[in-house]
Amino acid sequence: MRNMIGLHQGQARLLESDGWQLVREVQADLPARLQVLPLAQWLAQPGASNGVWLGPDDDVESLQPWLGVLALIAIDFPSFRDGRGYSQAYLLRTRLGWQGELRAIGDVLRDQLSHMRQCGFDSFAVREDKSAADALKGLSGMSVVYGRSVIEPRPLFRRR
Repeated sequence: MRNMIGLHQGQARLLESDGWQLVREVQADLPARLQVLPLAQWLAQPGASNGVWLGPDDDVESLQPWLGVLALIAIDFPSFRDGRGYSQAYLLRTRLGWQGELRAIGDVLRDQLSHMRQCGFDSFAVREDKSAADALKGLSGMSVVYGRSVIEPRPLFRRR
C-alpha cells in the first residue's frame, strides 16, 4: 500500500515502503506474497502470511481463534461518515486483546487520524488523492483527550 503513516515507539512517521497489497475483490488464485484479504476469503484459507481486512458489517469476534497468527488486521472505512470501524478497532484492542498491527484503510483523512489512534489504530493508509505528509499533522492535533481510550483508559477526571 502507498500513502502510509505508521506509529513507531509512539511516534508517527511516513512509511516509505510497505510490503502489503490490499485485495479488494475475492479472487480464486492469488500469488503468494503479503496480502490483506477480505474477511470471507481469509476465513476460507486462514494463513499466517496474509493479513485480513474487515468491512463495517464484519464481526471482529470471528477472528478470535486466529489472533495469534495474524500479522495485520485492517479495518475499512468506506466513507468518512461511517464510524463503525472505530468500534471494531476498540473491541479488537480492549475485549480481544489484539496486540498486532491495526491499520485504517479506505476513506482515511487527516481529521480522523487522532481519533483513530485513540481507538487503537497504529497505521493509516491515507486516501490516495490526499497528501500523507499533510495528514501526518492530524496525529499531533490533540494533546489532551477527555474521555477514555485504548491509549489512556482513565477519563481525564481520574488522571488528576
